[in-house]
Order: sequence, then C-alpha cells, then structure tokens
Amino acid sequence: MTTTFDYKVRDRSGNLIEGSLEGDNLGLVVGRLRSMGYLPVSVTPVSSSGLHADIVIPGITDRISGKDVAVFTRQFATMVDSGLSITRALTVLSAQVQSKHFAKVLRDVRDGVEAGRPLSEALASHPKVFDELYVSMVRAGELGGSIDLVLKSVATQLEKQVALVRKVRGAMMYPVVVVSVITLLFVAMMVLVVPVFKHLFGTLDAPLPTPTRVVIAISNTLVTWHAAVVVAALLLVVLGIRRWISSEKGRMRWDGWKLRPPVFGPLAHKASLARFSFTLSSLVSAGVPVLEALDIVGRASGNAVVAASTARIKHAVREGRSFAEPMRADPVFPQLIVQMVEVGEQTGALDDMLGKAGAYFQGEVDQTVENLSSILEPLLVVVMGAVVGAVIISLYLPMLTYIKYIH
Repeated sequence: MTTTFDYKVRDRSGNLIEGSLEGDNLGLVVGRLRSMGYLPVSVTPVSSSGLHADIVIPGITDRISGKDVAVFTRQFATMVDSGLSITRALTVLSAQVQSKHFAKVLRDVRDGVEAGRPLSEALASHPKVFDELYVSMVRAGELGGSIDLVLKSVATQLEKQVALVRKVRGAMMYPVVVVSVITLLFVAMMVLVVPVFKHLFGTLDAPLPTPTRVVIAISNTLVTWHAAVVVAALLLVVLGIRRWISSEKGRMRWDGWKLRPPVFGPLAHKASLARFSFTLSSLVSAGVPVLEALDIVGRASGNAVVAASTARIKHAVREGRSFAEPMRADPVFPQLIVQMVEVGEQTGALDDMLGKAGAYFQGEVDQTVENLSSILEPLLVVVMGAVVGAVIISLYLPMLTYIKYIH
C-alpha cells in the first residue's frame, strides 16, 4: 500500500526544502530522494486516519485556480531556462506549492516524464489543470526544441488571462454585492418593520394610501407561506434559464446578448477580443499550425458567438483566403483588429500584430473598468437610498393622511 511521507532535505547548495512524496516504504522514499541529489534530513509517514486525514471535497478542496497554474508556469519556465532538468524542476515545484492536490498532479506529471513520456503528453493527462491551449503550446515547443521559450510564452499568456478575468470579475462584483445588500435590506424591512406599522394602521379609522397598501401587500406575501411559493417560482425560472442556456441555440443567444447590453456589453466584448488576440498570438508564435490554432482559440474563447466567428475564419483560411477577409464581414471584430491582422499578414508578423491588438483591447478593458466604477458607485448608492426612502415614505403617508382626515 502506497504511503505519503513528509520530508525535509537539503540540496547541493545547502538550501532546506520541504515537501511530500509517495512510496511503498521509508527506505524506497529515502533512496529516491538521494537519487534526486538531495540529502535527507527527516522523512516521516503522514497519518491517514482520524483528525489527520485529508478531507477531499470535489470542486472545493481539489480546486486549482488559474493563478496557481500561472505562478507554477512562470517558476517552471525560469528553472528550465536556468538549466535544471524538467524532472528536477517539477520535483522542486511539487514540494513548494501549497495545494496538496496540485502537488500530487505535478508529481504525477514528473513520474510520467521519468517514465519516458513527452512533457506535453504527461500534462495532457490532467485536462482540468492544463487545458488544450497549454498542452498544444508545450507540444509545439517540444517539436521546435524551444521548450524554455514556449514555457515563458505560456506563463505570459496565463498571467494576462488571470489579470483580465480578475478585472472583469472585479467590475461586476461591486454591483452584485450592492444589489444583494439592497435586496436583503428590503426583505428585512418588509419582514421586521412593516408588520409593526401594519398593526398601528389597523387602529386608524382612515383609508390607506395606495403606496402603503402595496408595501403591506408585499410584506404579507413575505411573512406567510406565499414567500415559499415566490422563492420556488424564482428557482424554477432560474433552472429553466440555465437549462435553456445549456442548449446550443440558447448558448448562442445568451452569449450574443452578453456582448450587447449598454453597460457590461462593451466590457465583455473587449475582454473576448483581448482573449482571442492573445491566445491566437501565443499559439502562432509557438509554431502551432494555423488551422489547429483556430480550433483551439474557438474552444477556449468562452463565448459561443466568438467561437462561431472563429470557425468561419478557419473555413475561409482552409479555402486559401486571408484571415482579414472573413473578419471584415463579421460584426464581432471591429475594424481596428481587422486592419492590424491585415498588416500582420502582409508583413509576415501576424503573431506580433495580434499581440499588439490584444494589448490594445486589454487597455480598453482597464479603462472601461475604471469608467464603470466611477459611474456605478454613486448610481447604486442613489438606488439604495431611493429604495429605503420609498419604503419609509410609504409607511409615514398614512400618518399625514390621518392628520389631514382629523382636520
């Protein structure tokens, strides 16, 4: 039975390295550490029972973020470029990463390379960690004998993707949080405050204004079993929408709609163009065949509309036409990127021009995020104040009406 051992070793420079390694027994693990050029300081088995057992929750504890992969790739590229062997670099990095699941993946990749498999093939055995883009670029680097340069390019590409996703999510997170707070505040007022006023209004012998009756009706719905019906209906609507989006036709319509709204549409569109440009530039510069690169870009785009546009470009290129020709007739691609691609084709520097296009749209995303933040923050504060103010005014209107009724 395989056991996991925690170890502390020193390398040839005297640096202390900590990590874990799986093996059948203590002697085999010590021997393996020595064969790697390490001097074992301590090797102890990890308890796998009781409170020391690792609890693995699929999708949570075993999740590896894009940032983790980007950091690993940058360190891996630096080590390989400095002359370390691939297996030695993977051993060192598997001992340094904080995620135990990621460390296990890296040890598995290292074992595959030690068994004689190409690095790209060993990486491809973990598609949830290393996607098709990653594996294809590494394979191209292996064929071209420039694995160190390709790894640096992959690291740069992943860092750009992580930064792009972080900016887009950051721009959308603030409105979501504020709307959630407004909703919770509204529900709390309906459940806790309005019933008190409702009891008071029952003692008044006067008709209630329409806004007050509407607020009381909402409160009555939320404090009774009708609230469960409303929640169930909303859940059914959400599930129905998700089911529709999972269909091919629904996904195409949904992704097309995401590119059109007046606020977040331009942000999503520019982010998609930046991802398209950076990904295609990295693949072409790594030596991946153009048709294969377009296939990968389409699948990695994350948007069905962009994927369909990429498929049309691939069809045109297969027929011998230029990149720019189908892009010019496609509304997804603005004239700027079309002209840059056309210049890149004419000068033989398509990868360079795509990289510049990606940098331009990345800058546009940054600017859009800043503009959205400056506009949405005061707007949402006003909305929050308007919701609270409307409820309060609705509750005090009967008081004014009653005073007028007395006079």
